Amino acid sequence: MTARSPITTHVLDVSLGKPARGVPVRLERLEGGAFAHLAHGETDADGRCSQLLAPGSLTSGTYRIRFDLDPYFAIDGRRSFYPHVEIVFVVERTDEHYHVPLLLSPFGYSTYRGS
Repeated sequence: MTARSPITTHVLDVSLGKPARGVPVRLERLEGGAFAHLAHGETDADGRCSQLLAPGSLTSGTYRIRFDLDPYFAIDGRRSFYPHVEIVFVVERTDEHYHVPLLLSPFGYSTYRGS
C-alpha cells in the first residue's frame, strides 16, 4: 500500500449530490503569526485532494486549508455566496492522519474531522 499524505481533504457538493471536481485547494501552516504556504492542489474527479504533504512530513501546529469556490461554481454558471472557504485546525499528534472534508452548496457549507 502506498503511504498517503498526513493531511487530506474531500469536497462534496451537496446541492448536486456529487463530488466537487476541480476545486483549488491550498494548505498553509501558522508560522510566526502568519500563515505560510505549504502545498496546493485541486480536487480530482472523486472530489479528493490526497497528495498535499509527503508522508512523514507532518509537524504539530495550526493549519489552514483554503478552498477557492468561485472557479468551481463558475463552470456551470452558478453563483455562490462564499467565494472561498477557510478551515483552520490544530495538529497535535503527528503520527495521526487528518482528513478534513468540506460539504458545500452555493449558500452553505460544513466540515468535520473525517477518517
